[in-house]
Amino acid sequence: MKIGMCMFLWTTSVGRKHEALLRDIKDTGFDGVEIPIFSGTPDDYHRLADMLDRIGLERTAVSAMGDPQMNLIAADAATRRRGIDYMKWAIDCSDALGATMLSGPLHSTLGKFSGSGPSAAELKRSVSSQRAIGDHAAKHGIMIGLEALNRFECYLFNTMDDLAAHIDAVGHPHIRAMYDTFHSNIEETDPIGAFTRNSDRIVHVHISENDRGVPGRGNIPWGETFKALRASGYDGWLTIEAFGRGLKDLAAATKVWRDFSETPEAVYREGLRHIRDGWHAAARIPTDSRRGR
Repeated sequence: MKIGMCMFLWTTSVGRKHEALLRDIKDTGFDGVEIPIFSGTPDDYHRLADMLDRIGLERTAVSAMGDPQMNLIAADAATRRRGIDYMKWAIDCSDALGATMLSGPLHSTLGKFSGSGPSAAELKRSVSSQRAIGDHAAKHGIMIGLEALNRFECYLFNTMDDLAAHIDAVGHPHIRAMYDTFHSNIEETDPIGAFTRNSDRIVHVHISENDRGVPGRGNIPWGETFKALRASGYDGWLTIEAFGRGLKDLAAATKVWRDFSETPEAVYREGLRHIRDGWHAAARIPTDSRRGR
């Protein structure tokens, strides 16, 4: 298991000006950081990779698609092609960054709603788009972790069961699922069961409190969550995702209207201890309850 910190708490564009912060994240004990990919070129991310290597931080990548003109499930073929081209660019940037994981709601336009649930035609178009994306990801050794979001942010996939069924329909080894504790807390009647039922498709996990603030201070069932993770044999990233008001556009997109912690440092320092303590405590479960052990 590795512990990461998503840079969304500060920025959507990580660069040299963040070096001191990145060094403090490393010194705090993190294995790596999650780098947002929304702009720039592969060369930009290659330079960022050099800096992260010097600091000693591994990295994953995260992105989202907010432009309806590149919606991967649109009826218009040209719109879908633009979305696929965006994903190919994000994969190229992830590769230059040295990441092997690119996650997020990379299945449809964030915040765009049709007024009804997903149609059979949209799901069919999604299968086609994801297979094309998966082929490009495979060429670069990148795993795509699709994220189910709550109903207020998207309508295509709100639950892990629906996302997992779609992953199975896509049937591509580089198109998998990620689990986010914040979204599951909203949408799942049984967040732990939602993870456990679908753990064989899950390749990435976001540790996010119910208010998007400091992990461990809210009402997410953390003890049960860490036990389920360990029992499943999950050995990937546990990445803290939290948000603040530092960037106006990002705060608006994530509906952040107040501060969720006294300082950003409280999020990553207390959050790291929370994950470490929870992970170690979850090891103290009966051997016969650990699937595959």
